[in-house]
Amino acid sequence: MPIIRSLSSAACRSVRRSPLKDSIAELVSTGRQHLCIAEHVQSTAYRGSSYCFVCQLVHTASLVNILTVNVGSSSIRLALYDSRNGQCVDSVHWPDHEVSAAQRLQEFTGKHAAVHVDAIGHRVVHGGDTFTHSVTIDAPVETRIEQLGALAPLHNPLALKWIRACRSVFGEVVRQIAVFDTAFFAALPEMARCYAIPHALAERHHLHRYGFHGLAHRGMWQQWRQLPEAAATQGRVISLQLGSGCSIAAIRDGRPIDTSMGYSPLEGLVMATRPGDIDAGVVLALQQQAGLDAKQVEDLLNHASGLSGMSALSGDLRALLQSSEPLPTLAVNVYCYRIRKYIGAYLAALGGADAVLIGGGVGEHLPEIRRRMLADMQWAGLAIDATLNAAAIGVPARIDAQGSHIAVHVLPVDEGQILLDEVMQLLQARS
Repeated sequence: MPIIRSLSSAACRSVRRSPLKDSIAELVSTGRQHLCIAEHVQSTAYRGSSYCFVCQLVHTASLVNILTVNVGSSSIRLALYDSRNGQCVDSVHWPDHEVSAAQRLQEFTGKHAAVHVDAIGHRVVHGGDTFTHSVTIDAPVETRIEQLGALAPLHNPLALKWIRACRSVFGEVVRQIAVFDTAFFAALPEMARCYAIPHALAERHHLHRYGFHGLAHRGMWQQWRQLPEAAATQGRVISLQLGSGCSIAAIRDGRPIDTSMGYSPLEGLVMATRPGDIDAGVVLALQQQAGLDAKQVEDLLNHASGLSGMSALSGDLRALLQSSEPLPTLAVNVYCYRIRKYIGAYLAALGGADAVLIGGGVGEHLPEIRRRMLADMQWAGLAIDATLNAAAIGVPARIDAQGSHIAVHVLPVDEGQILLDEVMQLLQARS
């Protein structure tokens, strides 16, 4: 069905004359789900508050096709959703950024030439203190995302490329919405949020822990909360998002109380090319002893450290697990040890846990990594079943051993669904 961009004058007059509920019922019941009211009504005769309110409601109710754009540090996922039933119409995953955003958008939309995209939701990693909830993207928002790129150089610049590519492909009329990974952690407790540096300096320059992978951690918690077992618990969860980037969060009743990533996505667990926790003195030594300037240190920490730097082989755990060489073996051991150490810390922070949730490309597909990172934790009441763990590859599964006091779940993360939910909530709120 073609998109109707505006109502006729007669239709506008009937909307103003009719009771609100009858007007909406009539417009929606006609089957014109694709009805789209123009953003600006040109005729002043129909700019009354009642008309505008009805138009906004009908416009929101008629938004059908939502495109989600999930840009990671090493991959991109696009998904097209029908908002009437929440179903994913189509999705695609590219494991690299070698092809331009515009070309890939045209490739994806070419398969759906008859579909009109009504709104677009973008995952944006760093929102800083400015964005603690999802927002419609306009020029000031775009500028601020670009400024925050210095804190997330592997993510925000790529997100901007896709925002601009979407604008070039779909035009200005299609609303784009930014959904921020940092928003989930905006209410971290102060003691988990602060760095032990002079308070005035930290306040002046916004130097505190933001947390990342918020969509993934929120999504895992929501999935777990729907399970029957969750009802009889205290709602204490440790969630792990393990991909090219890695993070862990301690969550109580849906509210994060701590997380491993901090001011930037460099802190915390060992990652594919990022080191995670590192003594600030090492950064100084890289400058003062190794002679690297600030830009070189930034590049080293973001692109040449972590598993890739330690192993001198690869940032891909699959390749490291296949190697018997000392450095790749050490890199895997450090990776798993860091995770296990954080789990122990978050057990202390939560006063125990009801479940450990594992997601992300590594978490969902590499049983051997799960086995190693959760080894020897029986002292904490946490043990996994070897058979269940080996079988859980890319599917939701509970893998804890009989007698384990803490449930362990592998939960494929659907960030696209969260992006869809955020887009619809924002559009409905603005109506």
